Amino acid sequence: MQRLYDFLRRHPAWVDGFWAAVLFGISVVSGAARHEGAGTESLAVIVPIALLLSAVVAFRRRMPEKMLLLAIALGVAQLALDAATTAADFAMLVIVYTVAATGARWASRLALTAGLCAAPLAQLRWPNEDTSALGNVAIVIFQTVPFALAWVLGDSIRTRRAYFAQLEERAARLEKEREAQAKVAVAAERARIARELHDVVAHNVSVMVVQADGAAYVLDAAPDQAKKALETISSTGRQALAEMRRLLGVLRTGEHREGGEYVPQPDVEQIDDLVQQCRGSGLPVDFKIEGTPRPLPSGVELTAYRIVQEALTNTRKHGGPNAGASVRLVYFDDGLGLLVEDDGKGAPHELYEEGGADGRGHGLIGMRERVGMVGGTLDAGPRPGGGFRISALLPLKPAH
Repeated sequence: MQRLYDFLRRHPAWVDGFWAAVLFGISVVSGAARHEGAGTESLAVIVPIALLLSAVVAFRRRMPEKMLLLAIALGVAQLALDAATTAADFAMLVIVYTVAATGARWASRLALTAGLCAAPLAQLRWPNEDTSALGNVAIVIFQTVPFALAWVLGDSIRTRRAYFAQLEERAARLEKEREAQAKVAVAAERARIARELHDVVAHNVSVMVVQADGAAYVLDAAPDQAKKALETISSTGRQALAEMRRLLGVLRTGEHREGGEYVPQPDVEQIDDLVQQCRGSGLPVDFKIEGTPRPLPSGVELTAYRIVQEALTNTRKHGGPNAGASVRLVYFDDGLGLLVEDDGKGAPHELYEEGGADGRGHGLIGMRERVGMVGGTLDAGPRPGGGFRISALLPLKPAH
């Protein structure tokens, strides 16, 4: 049955043609029966009118306005030729509905007028002599109601379709705007990451220069110190090269830092200061470090700091007045784990996607960009029972 229903929906013209054939057959049979009795109409009049009225049903979807005019013309012809109504006149009811639903506005108004006039004109042309005047009025009202209901139903469907079309257009427009905003957010976040990590690379180069100058100064007097300085230069250089590989895809030529002089970037040790700042602002934060702390790549430290900063800011913004948070920093053998949770009332996931730590960032979009830059993974979402959880794993060795 479902396949049959789908087939009929895909071929509405076949459905209309079928019902038009049925309507034509019934009209011819009933007209012939009346002609054999005491009827005055001739089959030479009944058949063409029934055929054309059936065509109105068959082609109502393709050209509703023209079929409406044809139905009105056939109705006038029936009145003029004294061809009494048959089953084919049901086409007038169908075309009134169709034009009200899909036709032009002028055609819809014309259909309503014709539908309201059809029953009174038919009753005047072929009155029921055995019925009183009041009875004829009741018959007219009874026959007019279906036309009015058909027009109201068609007009309601027109309004509903227009409303749904407007909703679909609005949804498509919002989707395009959302995609455009996401692209802009990603581009802006990558530019900010590039500026920040550029400072990290510049810092590493500065360290290398200082170590090289020191090694040159003590090369003859203290060879061991010179050797240690050269080892520092080697490790710092490798780390800077790793950062540059990750930056290759986002750095843009002519990128300059806005706002003046370069300043050191936040690192993991400053997370404790960040937690203290949040506590001072009224947000209870439980901060714990698990594992053995050790030096980390500068990009990893910066990413860890920004993730905690973003998560705690979201807690203050969306968690509610009595929210509390916990921060876990876990040192693994090959990675750094971060777990930031809160027990606040939370906010829709879209707000976390769109709201940044400074009011200008882009929430989880920025976090994912940062984590992706160091080859890590990020998992964020609501906690069972309320609140929000952000979990990240940052590898300590750069991915090649």
